[in-house]
Amino acid sequence: MEEISHDGRTHRVAASELAIELAAESFIANKRAHRATRVAERLAAAALESLLNAIDANDTATGAHVRRVAASAVVLARAADEDEACQRRVERVALFHDVGKINGALIDVLRVSVGLTAAERRLIATHTLRGAEVIAPLAPFFPELPKAIRAHHEWWNGGGYPHGLRGSAIPLEARIVALADVFDALTHRRHYKAAFTLGRAERLIAAGRGTQFDPDLTDLFLSPPVQIELRAAVRTVATYKASSTTEHTRFRRGAVAPRPDVPEIAFRWHAERGD
Repeated sequence: MEEISHDGRTHRVAASELAIELAAESFIANKRAHRATRVAERLAAAALESLLNAIDANDTATGAHVRRVAASAVVLARAADEDEACQRRVERVALFHDVGKINGALIDVLRVSVGLTAAERRLIATHTLRGAEVIAPLAPFFPELPKAIRAHHEWWNGGGYPHGLRGSAIPLEARIVALADVFDALTHRRHYKAAFTLGRAERLIAAGRGTQFDPDLTDLFLSPPVQIELRAAVRTVATYKASSTTEHTRFRRGAVAPRPDVPEIAFRWHAERGD
């Protein structure tokens, strides 16, 4: 028998009964902790959703760009045999790689209709650090975000910015997003440049193999099967419909509901309603 104190009184209970009672209390505590964690994760995902809406509100062209980049980057991650958790990390990094451009100092620069000056390019380059700072409070939930956002303009040979990282020191998510980002920028019109043809864009990407881009990922990105899938993915993004004040942003087609065995929370823009 064991003696336990409760409500100021001493009780004698069998050891087996005590073990059962402690196990039950532990189970309840763990269940409450799990529920609290899930609530916190959903709040973090909602914060990212709000940031995505803020990107749209600040610049619809950037909003469309990050969605295309996300679709392309996920295709490349899947082609590289990365698991679903990695694909979701890549998707998040792609969606928020340009969040640092939500900045008053950059608004006029990003909307100029002529070539950028050296000073303007230096100003734009600050968006990697600004973006990492914006997203830093959510790092406990999405630790890949600030690191990869900061690094998505690093070059394989160390010639990029802001820290001159090289090779595998650059986070994988950033290396994948870098290819999708540059390809989308080349193949779509900007205020200061016309869209390049797919052939010209592919040649420029190939020219950056081993200097700007991860060579293995570059070969995979430019392979015919992946290019076909990339173009299909970008066409799917074209069906994207902005949310109204009462309906969350999401894809019309190709929605992916969250799986219980994947801890990351799917964004509503890429999930069925009711998530």
